Amino acid sequence: MTLSCAAALFGLVFLGWILWTTISKGLVGIDWALFTQSTPPPQESGGLANAFFGSAIMCGLAILMGAPLGIAAGTWLSEYAGARRIGMVVRFVNDILLSAPSIVLGLFVYTLVVAQMGTGFSAIAGAISLAFIVIPVIVRTTDEMLRLVPAQMREAALSLGVPQWKVIVQVLYRGASAGIVTGILLALARISGETAPLLFTSFGNQYWSTDLASPMASVPVVMNQFTASPYESWHTLAWAGALVLTFFVLVLSLLARAILSRNKVRHD
Repeated sequence: MTLSCAAALFGLVFLGWILWTTISKGLVGIDWALFTQSTPPPQESGGLANAFFGSAIMCGLAILMGAPLGIAAGTWLSEYAGARRIGMVVRFVNDILLSAPSIVLGLFVYTLVVAQMGTGFSAIAGAISLAFIVIPVIVRTTDEMLRLVPAQMREAALSLGVPQWKVIVQVLYRGASAGIVTGILLALARISGETAPLLFTSFGNQYWSTDLASPMASVPVVMNQFTASPYESWHTLAWAGALVLTFFVLVLSLLARAILSRNKVRHD
């Protein structure tokens, strides 16, 4: 017990240290210009408006592409594959994809989309690379949440002559909706801070861009670029971006917990 408490305290101390450093250094760069101006040249003032916009666009597209596929695959695993060998194989492969380094997924999309198709760096390629991170998270969450729905609900609906697809849509999805939504929010929180896949796909853009077929800025890539520079103004913007990103992930995590807690209280 002593060693367990010491290990927990060790982790909490460094977590608090990281949060305090992010807050203390990030608050200096929080102002209105951060959200209204684009990334500046060296030694000039500016903000991260184009990076925030690019991150929102690519994360939104990744969720739109990955969520339907992940929910459909998780539904198949839970309701159709069952305990069959093919279901076990798919779950094993999904777990591998879930733990795969994001840079590997970025290189895969770079080879498949950017290099082979000749489209070049683009926001679409960046969204595809993030979607590969979203899909296994939602597959795992959907599979687990649907399997937690009591079997009596399935049996009662099927005994009334309801088709299985309608049982899934009108009964099981309603029962597992809180868990599925939580999985989507957690996937969004994970991809919002990914840098490596975007370095090989969307690349980055110093200017405001709404063209999905061209390079687009994102907060993690800008942070990576600015922290490696020798300019103090860029360092301040990078810390401010890190603080906003941390706060965004915190809000998503609290929202996911609130949805799960509310659903648990309602069922109880």
